[in-house]
Amino acid sequence: MKKLFLMGRSEAGKTSLTQALKGEELHYVKTQYTNTSDNTIDSPGEYAESKRFSVGLACFSFEADVVAIVQSADEPFNLFSASLRSFILRPLIGIITKTDSPYANIPMVRQWLENAGCERIFLINNVTREGISELIEYLEEDLPHLTIEQAKFKQNMGLNEWDPLPEGIEYPDGI
Repeated sequence: MKKLFLMGRSEAGKTSLTQALKGEELHYVKTQYTNTSDNTIDSPGEYAESKRFSVGLACFSFEADVVAIVQSADEPFNLFSASLRSFILRPLIGIITKTDSPYANIPMVRQWLENAGCERIFLINNVTREGISELIEYLEEDLPHLTIEQAKFKQNMGLNEWDPLPEGIEYPDGI
């Protein structure tokens, strides 16, 4: 399973999501520091909310296979800039939590995540577990296995290691 790094503002549902992914009963825990388990890295919301701490998010992203921006469907504002994708060297996904909130504005939050560069967006309800199975299925997909030469070839084309080669292009013989 891919290791998932969760970042988002306080109360977005990151810790509840880690509990739901493990099949645990949900209980409130204030994340005081970055928690790492086998498959998830859960960061405090303050890291995303403060420029002084946001560098920590970039550092922890290198420990993960996938980076997820977690935003609740009733977010009052967006913390993440457009083209955030440009400095994260991992697949970037979006997770919208609290989809059942009476104040939910899913189209707006989805647009924020698309603007940030999320390749895929999941709608999750941690309480009912709706959407959890789709996220787990995505996390269980194998990562591409490349040789260093194949990775360099993709880099020279401006591609990330997880991006497919463009149609009609193949690796040169011998790599």
